[in-house]
Amino acid sequence: MLSLSGKVAIVTGASRGIGAAIAKELAANGAKVVVNYATSEGPAREVVDQITGQGGEAICIRGDVSLYDHAEVLVRAAKETFGRIDILVNNAGITRDRTLRKMQAEHWGEVIEVNLNSVYNCTSAVLPHMLEQGTGGSIISISSIIGQAGGFGQTNYAAAKAGIIGFTKSAALELARNNITVNAICPGFIATDMLSEVPAEVREKIRAKIPLGRFGGSEEVARTVLFLAVDGQYITGQCLNINGGLYM
Repeated sequence: MLSLSGKVAIVTGASRGIGAAIAKELAANGAKVVVNYATSEGPAREVVDQITGQGGEAICIRGDVSLYDHAEVLVRAAKETFGRIDILVNNAGITRDRTLRKMQAEHWGEVIEVNLNSVYNCTSAVLPHMLEQGTGGSIISISSIIGQAGGFGQTNYAAAKAGIIGFTKSAALELARNNITVNAICPGFIATDMLSEVPAEVREKIRAKIPLGRFGGSEEVARTVLFLAVDGQYITGQCLNINGGLYM
């Protein structure tokens, strides 16, 4: 039996990497999935094609979720297409790595807007629908080990990802009475396109510091999202670390 049969999920930034893996994992377990993307239409449609090719239901919707109006349009389209919204996965994210001395205001602002403001935008937009349904819901945001431990040249990214953790705890307190769980996942170094851009010698130094001796896989993050969506009814306000023991 498909565990998410009848449920509808929105996954932001789902055209590649962790977001694509999450969308496919939720769909494989019965959810109808809205694949959000900002610019990568081709890869987003490939994710949808993979889902539908395996008998699932999915649509892709363009929207820059760093903008509140776009988040509202995304949520409205999801509701009009599938009739309800049960799961929101806030995954959209970018990096603009610079040391603080070299970081310009635009580098700071872009990362805060996409990585942190989008979490508020989408959660705020989806909340009235979850409350109206009266059946609870699951809001899961992808934070990062960098939001917990910091990262050289990543003050903007660390601030945004740490902000997600604070947002998660406060929202969980507010929404528990409505049976809406709010959790964050903090991945460590995951084998994605973003990590592949790091020079090989730097990647090896990072890998050598990971107690489990390897990088994580996108599917491992996706399965944690699935766990929270299916069996996480008594888990809220938490940060689940998927980092191979790099941060404890």
